[in-house]
Amino acid sequence: MVHRDEILKPVWHAFAALDVDRTGKVSKSQLKVQGNFDFMELNRMCWTLCSRKKANFSMLISDNDAFKVWCIFNFLSEEHYPLVIVIEEIEYFLRKLIEAIGSDWNEGRFVDYKVQLSAKKNCLRVWELIELVGMSYFTKGMERQTISMGINEVFQELILNILKQGYMTKKGHKRKNWTERWFELRPDSLSYYESEDLLEQKGYILLDRHCSVESLPEKDGKKNLFIIKSAEKSLEISAPDKKKRQEWIQAVQDCINRLRHGLSAPHREARQRRKELRSRLQAEQDQMEGRMKELQLANERKQSQLETMRKNLEEAAARAAMEEQRRIRTQADLQNRYRMDLEREKMVRMQMEEQMVQKSSEMEQYLQRMQELEDMYRRLEEALEEERQSRQDEEVLRKLQARLLEEEVSKRAELEQSHLQQQLAMSQTQMEKEQLESQRLEQERTLQAAMMQLESLERQRQGALEQYEEVTKKLEQATNKTRSWKDKVAQHEGLIRLIQPGNKCPQKMTNWGAAAFTETELKVRERSWQENKNKPGNAL
Repeated sequence: MVHRDEILKPVWHAFAALDVDRTGKVSKSQLKVQGNFDFMELNRMCWTLCSRKKANFSMLISDNDAFKVWCIFNFLSEEHYPLVIVIEEIEYFLRKLIEAIGSDWNEGRFVDYKVQLSAKKNCLRVWELIELVGMSYFTKGMERQTISMGINEVFQELILNILKQGYMTKKGHKRKNWTERWFELRPDSLSYYESEDLLEQKGYILLDRHCSVESLPEKDGKKNLFIIKSAEKSLEISAPDKKKRQEWIQAVQDCINRLRHGLSAPHREARQRRKELRSRLQAEQDQMEGRMKELQLANERKQSQLETMRKNLEEAAARAAMEEQRRIRTQADLQNRYRMDLEREKMVRMQMEEQMVQKSSEMEQYLQRMQELEDMYRRLEEALEEERQSRQDEEVLRKLQARLLEEEVSKRAELEQSHLQQQLAMSQTQMEKEQLESQRLEQERTLQAAMMQLESLERQRQGALEQYEEVTKKLEQATNKTRSWKDKVAQHEGLIRLIQPGNKCPQKMTNWGAAAFTETELKVRERSWQENKNKPGNAL
């Protein structure tokens, strides 16, 4: 759907061409508007009206290419009249044109052109843009046919909304045969024609948010297959190579995604973003200009304040000069007065000196009398001090005697008390001495008795030692005698057994006598006897 502003732009060109007198009025007979019309036909009609006025300039492009540039200008121009295209849109169009031609973008040349264009307020009218393209300022060395192809490609993308085009092979719906067709992809449809001259349209498929596109495996001898599915029908297409297939799939998928999100064509969306950016930058620039004006006004206010301050300083300097002259006159008057005062003071000082000489003699006499009185006063004080010191010494001696008497009385009482304690201690010591003497005698008697017991015990120990030695000798002799009999007794152990020290446990009684066998030997003999008893031969 074509926007109202896009319809008004070519109409404005036609209106401007018909308004020969520049009165802003055109008769109804010159403008006829039908209810239903094709937008490209409207563009062509408006171009016919306005191009007749400008058909006298020489260009290297054809009238058809100039018409396409005119349409591109209307698409990229600003939405205020008279229509102009700003430098950002000029750069966008030239970049697209250079890319379509297959050449490299020359940034330095465009910068130089931007400097030249700054004199024209960084914008161009439609005829200036057509002249810029026709003079090949950015396409020097390019053939006219190449430039025409580039303009046509940009025209198809921006004006006809053809996002992608090219030859591919399509599978038929009825006969299922494969036929080569020229395909054109728009934001909401995919059309295919007999050839690229677009004379005969063979069909189309409308794209919506429910469509899908996906690649297919190789079949029927066809490679690089993909399919586009919609609610009404599907298209199986074979691309020339894998790269082309991926590009077509990506382009169709982008269209479907944009339809799902309610977005317009990429170039329209990009144009809207550039306009919003310019609007934002313009707003910032206006804001900056406002700030600059405010700063300028503030600067002017500061300048006026400084001028006022300068005038005030000049007035203050004039007042200061007058004050300085007044001060100098006042200082001269003060100096004269001071000189007269000094002279009067000098006379008064001479009089005062004479009086001072007289007063000094009187003062010397007075000081001499005062010195004599001070000597008398000092001698009187020394006498009083000696008397006071003697009284203090007498008082100290009296207190010392009294303290010595008190100490003597207390010492005497202590000595008497200590004498009584000594007498008591001596009487107690005498009694204790008698008790200790009796205890000592008793202990001596006890010690003598213990010594006698100790001597008897020593004699008994000596006798026990002698007996122990005799018993030891007898035991060694018995051991030597019994050692030779061990082998003999071992064979007749049941009859004779060595007498050895035994334990204090109760003795065992057997058929061979008391303690004839040990516990272990007895158990062995019982087990042997039991085994012999249980043998079959013995039972008989």
